[in-house]
Formats: sequence, structure tokens, C-alpha cells
Amino acid sequence: MPVHVLIFEENHLARSFLLRVVRESFSDDLIFHEAATLEAARALLGVGDGPAHAPAADFRLILCDLEQSDAGGLSLLARIKAYPAVKIATTLHSDDEHLFPALQCGASGYLLKEDRFEVLVEELQKILRGHPPLSPAMARCVLGFFRDASPAGHRPEPEADRPYLPPAPAPADAAPPSRQPDAAEREVLTWLSKGYTLKEIARKMGIRWAAVSSHIGTVYRKLAALSALPPQGDAPGH
Repeated sequence: MPVHVLIFEENHLARSFLLRVVRESFSDDLIFHEAATLEAARALLGVGDGPAHAPAADFRLILCDLEQSDAGGLSLLARIKAYPAVKIATTLHSDDEHLFPALQCGASGYLLKEDRFEVLVEELQKILRGHPPLSPAMARCVLGFFRDASPAGHRPEPEADRPYLPPAPAPADAAPPSRQPDAAEREVLTWLSKGYTLKEIARKMGIRWAAVSSHIGTVYRKLAALSALPPQGDAPGH
């Protein structure tokens, strides 16, 4: 069965370049759907402003440009947060101010469009295998977000020579534990924030490299889930 791919990118040359990256990353048959505007992307996904309708295809991969005017890329990611596809933010910016909101909106990872073709293919293949990227700056940002989201307040980061100890029980009004990183996930984030590679972290924690990537993927999902929670005291939909 062919894989349906949506590329939301307003620049024609960038769209063509990303199409080549995706084609090189898959061995499956691919069917591409391209959208240069937010309206076109939303129509393809069945989330337009008009009457509700089914998506144009069962998309398995969605590339979403963050350089769209009026934050169109972020608004689309937020709108399709629950859509069952691998959603990847594409951007020219590597700073956390651009990337962190995309993760909060449910992106499975990000690609930097200025990277070389071969690098983008390798990074996309890693994301598709469940190994999402997380830079030191982004890891620090994620740690800060979870710390601020918990009424328990700041908890010490792990020392370099010992594992992180489980935190004390949180107050009743804290975010659900299932949405907060557990001890191992916090330790992975802390090592990442200090600039260690996944393989180095795996050696330090005594676990497999794939397990480190799995922890990062879980953190991505918890970040998106916690970002979707309504403010304390508000009911969903209000």
C-alpha cells in the first residue's frame, strides 16, 4: 500500500527539495500531496473552515513549514495534534523559540531546511524509526517547561555521577503523573541539556541506545499532552 505524504510549504523550491528528501528516506511507494497555503493544507486534511469532510488521503507523514505567515504552520500542527501521522516541523531556525512551540503542538520532530540533503535524509529516517531529535538548548527548555507546569516546583537535576532520585509526591492539583516525565526521562533530558550524545547517555545510564530514544519520544508525547491541558479550573472546551 502506498504511503501518502503531505508537504505544507509555500516556497516551491523548498517543497521540491523536501519531496526529494522524503523520497530518498522511504523504500515504499509514495503518493505526494503538496500545499502552498494554510487553506490548501487544511482542505487536504479535512480541517477547513467549511463543512466537515474526510481527509484527501490517509496521511502517514506530514511535513509542516514553520515559516508560514501568521504562524500558519503552528496553527495547523495544533489543529491536527490528534491526527494519527508522523508530523514533522520544517524550519530555517534552530532556536528553541521556533522549535519548542512546534513540539508543544504535537510535532514528532523537526528538520532544519538549511542542512545538507544527506543530513536531512538521515535525520528524517531517525524520526521515522522513533528517534526524535532534541538539542541541548531544547532539552533545557523542555525541563523548564515541566518544572514550571508542576506545582511541586523546582527539583534538583541529577548529579553527574549518580542517577536522578524519584521526586516526592506532588500536591493533589499537580499535573497527572502520567503527563510528567518519570525519573529516567528527566535524567535523559538533563544529560541532553549538558550536551551528551544519545550513545554517551546510554553508557552513563546503563541502558540501550534505543531506550534513550524511546524516553525522548515519550517526553515529546507528554509535552504535547500537557500543553493541551486547559488552565486549572477551566473545563475542556471553555
